[in-house]
Amino acid sequence: MHEQRADALQLAVGHPAALLTSGAARAITRDALSDGQIVGLVREVAGPEAGKVGGGAPVSFGYHSPSGEVQVELTPGTDGSRAVVRPARAGAAVKGPDRSEARGEIDGLLRLLVEAEASDLHLRSGQPPVLRRQGELVREQSPPIPAERLETLLRSVMSPKEIAEYGEAGDTDWAYEIEGLARFRCNAGRDRHGALAVFRVVPTTVRTADEMGLSREVQNLCYLTKGLVVVTGPTGSGKSTTLAALVDLINRTRTDHIITIEDPIEFVHQSKQCLVTQRQVGLHTRSFKNALRAALREDPDIILVGEMRDLETVSIAIETAETGHLVFGTLHTTTAASTVDRIIDQFPADRQSQVRVMLSESLRGVIAQTLCRRIGGGRVAAREILLSIPAVSNLIREGKTFQIPSIMQTNRKTGMVTLNDALMELVEGKQVEPKEAYMKSVEKTGFAAALKARRHDTSFLGEA
Repeated sequence: MHEQRADALQLAVGHPAALLTSGAARAITRDALSDGQIVGLVREVAGPEAGKVGGGAPVSFGYHSPSGEVQVELTPGTDGSRAVVRPARAGAAVKGPDRSEARGEIDGLLRLLVEAEASDLHLRSGQPPVLRRQGELVREQSPPIPAERLETLLRSVMSPKEIAEYGEAGDTDWAYEIEGLARFRCNAGRDRHGALAVFRVVPTTVRTADEMGLSREVQNLCYLTKGLVVVTGPTGSGKSTTLAALVDLINRTRTDHIITIEDPIEFVHQSKQCLVTQRQVGLHTRSFKNALRAALREDPDIILVGEMRDLETVSIAIETAETGHLVFGTLHTTTAASTVDRIIDQFPADRQSQVRVMLSESLRGVIAQTLCRRIGGGRVAAREILLSIPAVSNLIREGKTFQIPSIMQTNRKTGMVTLNDALMELVEGKQVEPKEAYMKSVEKTGFAAALKARRHDTSFLGEA
């Protein structure tokens, strides 16, 4: 609410949660709220006033949210309850529950996460904190967090909008920052035991393309004037980090307008040589597709779409790439060929032939990556690289994507790399154990044969 410069957040029975700006309401959630949901949401942030909420009388109290101090007013009515959350007036004292203690406890856990050089913090009702270190979950030697306490901790780092979404939908995503430490991508939800949350570290500094080990051919994609570049991989494979490095390279070497559309904003890019506009879905815009449509009227040169989640977003991204813009996007596919198939398969059958032609002309590259445990500690990325050459474009147009891996192998000199070749390079360089690489391989039969041919240890296969 503070960040969007709205006058108030309104919760009314029969309507979705909405931001009020100059009297106009803009919905920020999808489903209509019930009286019970509104009363429940207000009670959850009311602190000492919680006993008065739902008693049939108006209630007003202050709340210290991460984005600023607000005043919450709940008014019962014949048609149900109505709650309004307004920024506190400048200089006015806000009376209400102080969330600083709870926020301090969360901050302490997040500092532990960063100091342990872990990637994720898992919080579960009735369980101690769990960290993900080098890809593996490690339970901390700490007391379990009671369900009610975890609810309080999570709300202490949410804005009123996120609290409303959490109460209505049962889960929410947001970003949180501890100045001088790191930013965190946050998700909260509930299971049969109560509240749960995952916090992922987003470093405050962006690693350069060279520090990331991105090949010259991949870096050259940043100098294109138009086309579609897709970064893919499973959740937690480092897609955001790779995209941030590519955006940083453009920001340092070109003089263009970059628009990023993310949910939430993870890496923060200051304008350097480029003008950088970063928009967060749910905070600055309603959806990826709405923001992508709007971006075309904002004089962009490069557009980053954090997630190509639906048919319309994918369709607009391809059309945007065709009409003279460089578009970066992400998918959760594991190989270059499956990425092409996933994009095409999102369209109805009667449009797929046309989309194949459009994609064959607009796709410039696919970076499919996975993270492997590094020998000696840490993790290292294995990247499959597909680049646009006439042979690849022809296969996409003709619907013969199953032949793409063969073209990649016979055109290594262009900078293309299959995932198996990338994994083998890590094994040969003694960065990754053969077993770890085998587990990350998608085409395991071929990779096992390659390990044997190069006389690497394959005893883990259990063969005589």
